[in-house]
Amino acid sequence: MASSLDDEIEDLQARISSLKKQLRIQTATLITAPSTRQLLTEGDPPPTLTFPRNDSTNAGTTLKQSLLSQSALQEAHNQQCLYRACATLTTFRARDPDPHAVDAGAILGLRIEVASRARFLRPYYVLMNRPYPAGSRRLRVHRHTLPPCIPLAGLAGRYLPPPPRPGREGGNSAAQDLARFARALRREVVRYHHRLGIVADLRKGAGLGGKSGDGGEGSGGRNELRLADILPACAEAKQLTIEWEDGRTGRLVMGNDGEIVKLVVVGENGRDREAGRDLLGAAVRVEDVVKRLAALA
Repeated sequence: MASSLDDEIEDLQARISSLKKQLRIQTATLITAPSTRQLLTEGDPPPTLTFPRNDSTNAGTTLKQSLLSQSALQEAHNQQCLYRACATLTTFRARDPDPHAVDAGAILGLRIEVASRARFLRPYYVLMNRPYPAGSRRLRVHRHTLPPCIPLAGLAGRYLPPPPRPGREGGNSAAQDLARFARALRREVVRYHHRLGIVADLRKGAGLGGKSGDGGEGSGGRNELRLADILPACAEAKQLTIEWEDGRTGRLVMGNDGEIVKLVVVGENGRDREAGRDLLGAAVRVEDVVKRLAALA
């Protein structure tokens, strides 16, 4: 009885959180609607940030002004989200506080915006300077906040090569291409977070990651998969470790864009090809496996 009561309370709390989230979304949608904005602004001065008071004489005007202020704030938030969604790559200038920094501390920053699972993540930053001899305007990566699995050094060597060394033949005289470097770098960051999202979707589709006991019921109630866990096997999240409740383990390798490269399942008697076919079916991409798990769960 105590366990069922705890589960019921947890379900009610989850429903309350979901309803509150839906209420915030509906409120933001209504308060920024053109018709609502027109009703609030007819014959009124520009909005100012005020709060409703208890006196009945100015309660209506104060409430309207408060709604106008909230509408203006929501429109500013929508504009910021639109900018972050469209202008995913921005540059800025900064100055290194180190008194001994090269090029008088001048820094060119690259800001990378990434949205994952309907939310904006913390932006990534790449700071570049010009440490080469006077007259050279070539850039070099100085600092960054990227994950270690992003091939920053390889991309910088390809698109931001250093100047050729004086007195040595065969130096790299190719011009730098900052635009292509930024696009390639953001592509790698987006792919990385896309793969992390795929892992989360696989776990959700298999009924993993919830309450204790959900994994066994969700993945083995109507099918023979009976998955116990799905976890990334490398920092790049290109390889996934899949574990079954009966002790079988598998390794799924996916490409940069979510396509399935290979799946190997190993049991007590060696490779289990039937388990691999049961998991994949006719899937070509990992997203198809997510849909298959969700349908069978």
